[in-house]
Amino acid sequence: MDADNIIRLRKGYNILLDGEAAPKVEATKEVKTYALQPPNFPGMSPIPKLLVEEGQIVKAGDPLFFEKLHPDVQYVAPVSGEVIATRRGPKRAITEIVILADKQIQYRELEAFDYNNRSREDLVRFLLANGGWPHIRQRPFNVLASTDEVPANIFISTFDTAPLAPDLNHAVNGREKAFQTGLDVLGKLTSGKVYLGLNAAGAPSKAFTEAKNVELRWFKGKHPAGNVGVQIHHVEPISPQRRVWTLGVQDVITLGGMFSERRYNAERVVALTGSELNDPKYVRTYLGANLGELLGGNTKGENLRVISGDVLSGEKKDPAQFLNFYDDQITVAQEGNYYEMFGWLLPLKLRPSVSRTFPNFLLPGFRFRADTNTHGEKRAFVMTGQYEEVLPMDIFPQYLFKAILASDFEKMEGLGIYELVEEDVALCEFVCTSKQPLQEILRQGLDMMQEQS
Repeated sequence: MDADNIIRLRKGYNILLDGEAAPKVEATKEVKTYALQPPNFPGMSPIPKLLVEEGQIVKAGDPLFFEKLHPDVQYVAPVSGEVIATRRGPKRAITEIVILADKQIQYRELEAFDYNNRSREDLVRFLLANGGWPHIRQRPFNVLASTDEVPANIFISTFDTAPLAPDLNHAVNGREKAFQTGLDVLGKLTSGKVYLGLNAAGAPSKAFTEAKNVELRWFKGKHPAGNVGVQIHHVEPISPQRRVWTLGVQDVITLGGMFSERRYNAERVVALTGSELNDPKYVRTYLGANLGELLGGNTKGENLRVISGDVLSGEKKDPAQFLNFYDDQITVAQEGNYYEMFGWLLPLKLRPSVSRTFPNFLLPGFRFRADTNTHGEKRAFVMTGQYEEVLPMDIFPQYLFKAILASDFEKMEGLGIYELVEEDVALCEFVCTSKQPLQEILRQGLDMMQEQS
């Protein structure tokens, strides 16, 4: 690592929470039920076309459904077993296709595919037909990658700086061959480069630092330095005409396994984190695992919130629900459903905060046992300059959010909406004095811009 090539990010903030996963991976966690969840894919129609029925036996990699507008993209089973439920939400939208898993996972064998000697079109068709395509997302909009466009570049962040985020070195350990194969495959899909973002403040795995056929970029800074959107901004910013693709490390491994192992292997290393766990740890499981079964017997007390993802941008879940498609972390926190009399006036209890009203700056390494209380309700949307202090991008986020609320398309584009997704502004939402739902506002803006594109 050349010190001159490190991209140093001066803005950001690390939220230190109690409940970090112990640095070892346990053997495969026994989970009985898994699910593929259509709402995990932004932009998908609420009622996709089902290819299976309840009671049907499937292998890992067998198609479960496809979207009617994009019938070539197959969404496949993460495990083998019996399809036991198709659950629906409002307006009969399909929310979960649930599989009772076999004790020994059976895989549909894929054809041997020589990606070095086949055309890009053949490679795309192979990924579409065998479940690989949903692992690739496109910026702007953070939606499923278009099959009709060649991306300018592909970006992968090999580290995560969100609160209690997993160390991705554990995810790649033992799967180095599949990871490199995945990188080689991605290199065939872009007209530009495959970029790996590495943590200059850590000790990345050799699978990352010695990866071939990629461009390495080192980043050093506080959260959100690990966000792939921040890394894209500082390497080669995107625009409506310059689209890029992104993947997570474990998505790359799954893609690589389709070629090196000739199977759709949706194995995941998942971090179980949070102060309300008896034993925060890493477990080996499969995509879409049941949350309650993963956490079984490991939680403290009651009145808890289970989150698929991290506390900033994760999704609140019932323990009977399932890990989201793109998540590799579960967080358990105490619910904050209480009223704190004069909490803003008498800050008697330490809590994660950027405000110097609390003496947190005197305890730089202290880890908080936080809950979900917002310590206030939605207020007037006032200009504070707080967002700019924690977002290491050349963007004026507060002006952007007001442009979204005003449906001013020209200003939204000029203020950089195409470079952002929800996780990039999650820290802005955390520091927001006005208690505005910034991630929700941003998604509204992205959806509006996508409809106009």
